[in-house]
Amino acid sequence: MFNWMKTAILMAGILALFAAVGGAIGGSQGMVLALAIGAVMNLFAYWFSDKMVLRMYNAHEVDETSAPQFYNIVKELATRAGLPMPRVYIIDEEQPNAFATGRNPHHAAVAATTGILRLLTAREIRGVIGHELSHVRHRDILISTVTAVVAAAISNLAQFGMFFGGRNADNRPNPIVQIVLIILAPIAAMLIQFAISRAREFEADRGGAELSGDPNALADALIKIESHARGVPMAPAEQHPSTAQMMIINPLSGGGLQSLFSTHPSTEERVERLRAMAA
Repeated sequence: MFNWMKTAILMAGILALFAAVGGAIGGSQGMVLALAIGAVMNLFAYWFSDKMVLRMYNAHEVDETSAPQFYNIVKELATRAGLPMPRVYIIDEEQPNAFATGRNPHHAAVAATTGILRLLTAREIRGVIGHELSHVRHRDILISTVTAVVAAAISNLAQFGMFFGGRNADNRPNPIVQIVLIILAPIAAMLIQFAISRAREFEADRGGAELSGDPNALADALIKIESHARGVPMAPAEQHPSTAQMMIINPLSGGGLQSLFSTHPSTEERVERLRAMAA
């Protein structure tokens, strides 16, 4: 229920933001157009954000035949969690990482990179999938996925600004538009920080450890992922930093503005808590 409330507040805030930007750029006509765009985007984000995120990462769906070990691990843990079987995807990226998406447990998907499937043992993969299915069970995936898509759209509002009033009559950049666009990316990052609590990762770690029955497996997996991910950039995450919060480990390599999109607690603290559970 709390995630539903945050999603509703987020969508209302998006409409208000689009109206303000539209009004600043194009007056009353711009406000009406921006409101219409915001309303359509909200509907699209609710129904199709999971598909959009999976497309951003060029994920392809697999089954028992094409990826038997990975698929069967997801199937086993979903059954143990009392969840409907999610769709299963593989992302052709070397960086080890994984995420869950969807609007509810009946429309959920779990995705993992080829890098993580090669790096981890079956025991460790079970810990990671337990973590992701815990997000599904706690219904974190709706707010996480919608926020990622909405924040990406806000960051891309520059196209709207340049299309509608981006320049003055003498073809010089419109200073009002420039100021508005400069603050859009930080606003997108603030939306991520508002919607996504770092505590949810601790809760998903705990739930995943209980689901897999092996807290040390998830702890070992996090250490491996953290170590290998640092030196292997993930192009889709760099292009769409608002999706970084969906991953089990922060996939972004850059600092500066990109660091604003990081919502993960430190891996050291996560591992320490998991070790304590095992003890």
